[in-house]
Amino acid sequence: MASEEKKPHIPVLLNPLLRACAPISGRWLDGTFGAGGYTKGLIAEGADLVYGVDRDPLAHEMAASWINEPPYKGKIELVLGTFGEMDQYASDLDGVVLDLGVSSMQLDQAERGFSFMKEGPLDMRMSQDGMSAADFVNTADEAEIADVLYHYGEERQSRKIARAIVKDRVEKEPFTTTLQLASLIERLLPRKKPGHSHPATRTFQAIRIAVNDEFGQLIEGLEAAERALKPGGQLAVVSFHSLEDRVVKRFFQARASTGGGGSRYAPEQEVKTPGFEQLSKAIGPDEDELDRNPRARSARLRVGRRTDAPFEAVDREAMGLPKPVLRRD
Repeated sequence: MASEEKKPHIPVLLNPLLRACAPISGRWLDGTFGAGGYTKGLIAEGADLVYGVDRDPLAHEMAASWINEPPYKGKIELVLGTFGEMDQYASDLDGVVLDLGVSSMQLDQAERGFSFMKEGPLDMRMSQDGMSAADFVNTADEAEIADVLYHYGEERQSRKIARAIVKDRVEKEPFTTTLQLASLIERLLPRKKPGHSHPATRTFQAIRIAVNDEFGQLIEGLEAAERALKPGGQLAVVSFHSLEDRVVKRFFQARASTGGGGSRYAPEQEVKTPGFEQLSKAIGPDEDELDRNPRARSARLRVGRRTDAPFEAVDREAMGLPKPVLRRD
């Protein structure tokens, strides 16, 4: 059996993405480079150059061993940064790919603190700087913790968990490890039944999203992609839970709308040129992919094609963004 470090990192919905965006050529941007799976697929299908953007320094370190070897030499330009700023790195792109959330590469490394199944420091920082998960659970007040768990993780027991976190960090010791926090949640919530997710799943998801400002990055990334794509360029987004998919869905709906309409009860709205053409409804994994990669179970792919309309910022309140509950000052 391969060690965790040598396990292949399988890009989710890669083949459906490549089919939806075919034919692939020109300059693309992989906004969540990770282990390079989507970038490799894009180059294999005809991309001339891929900008690989990732805020995780480890992704850049790992890529050094292969990006200068055939068939990738000269076809990948790595950028240390966030996809919310992609239009500062490239313009007139033929396509953009975003694979949202935490990567399997990060989950597999216990020392990164993303997994509730492995003992490691309670970290969860994708960029490896700034506020960590431990900083958050040890300093935020009970109401703020509860709000993060509820709004970012849809955790129904958010107040119960937040109360216990504050109690334990005061009466016992501060939280420093992943299993320390996971054990607390297992103690509070009913034991999972076969086929159900681990009791700590929603809490870890919520804290990770908050620490990395993932929803803020998502809407900034969608808007930056619109600015960076040339007319006819394609935006493909893979999301892994309903909150992310809702934001992506509403973004494409908003930017594919012409406005107008109106009725006797409401005045006519200004007719506008859509910024995107939706190419398909949400695409999920087939049985073959689920057999190869169970992580793909909740994944959804949405694809849109850029028109020649000027960029237009979306109404963020209409995007379905969870309430911004974490103070980042």
